[in-house]
Amino acid sequence: MTLSKMTGISATGELGQKPKVTFKTPFSVTNNSYQILQKGNGEELKDGMQVCSQQITLNATTGAEVQSTWESGPECSIRIDANQLSSAYYKLFKGQKLGTTIAFGLNAAQTAGSNAQTTTADQYINVLTFVSVLKTLERATGTPVTDIPSNLPKVTLDKNGKPSLDLNGYKPEDKLVVQPLIQGDGDTVGENDSVTVHYTGWLASDGKQFDSSWDRGTSTSFSLNQVVAGWKQGLAGQKVGSQVLLIVPPSLGYGSQGQGTIPGNATLIFVVDILAKY
Repeated sequence: MTLSKMTGISATGELGQKPKVTFKTPFSVTNNSYQILQKGNGEELKDGMQVCSQQITLNATTGAEVQSTWESGPECSIRIDANQLSSAYYKLFKGQKLGTTIAFGLNAAQTAGSNAQTTTADQYINVLTFVSVLKTLERATGTPVTDIPSNLPKVTLDKNGKPSLDLNGYKPEDKLVVQPLIQGDGDTVGENDSVTVHYTGWLASDGKQFDSSWDRGTSTSFSLNQVVAGWKQGLAGQKVGSQVLLIVPPSLGYGSQGQGTIPGNATLIFVVDILAKY
């Protein structure tokens, strides 16, 4: 995918605040088009940053505001990461500064295909303003938990915080185990929140590691509504900065089908560092 530049849109107002966006109507847009309306003067966006933004959606035909997030909290789902953004958006966003406002064209007819029943009213301008950078921890930080049941797997950390697992003879039961290992003191994660985490996962049957964000060299972000039930239930109510041991039975994991290198009916063990929530 490539992005093309568009012209004809302007924005006024204080940088980092809700802009007043104007253009001559009806305005025609194409998908994957953009125009930088205001160049910010805040912190430069760099690799690894989790960026919070506000958005306005405008009807390109009439100029009317269709939707705005400015009346509520910002959305912090943009991560400056070449592995999580398309190449075109990564190149556009990296190096911009907080306070920058960018307009993007959305043409529903182009999205739906040439046979779709769409009109000129199905063209929109999304106006994105970078407002802040979410504070993201590098690893779990807080108070180590001392009263951990002795029958659970043993977790040790290397100097950077990456966990290793000793099964310790653990025999999984068909229930979810949620055991904090480090108690953070940050905000509490809600059941519908998104989180940024570092994690490693092992099979409870033999202790074989099947996944680790630590090995990829970058944390990962997701909504708790997009993960297996064991993660959603286990992380909701925990605090940012915590490290949590999750033992997830198949019924709350990947069931009888499994996924990738995870076999069917597998009980899974995770150690999760909660680095941020939004």
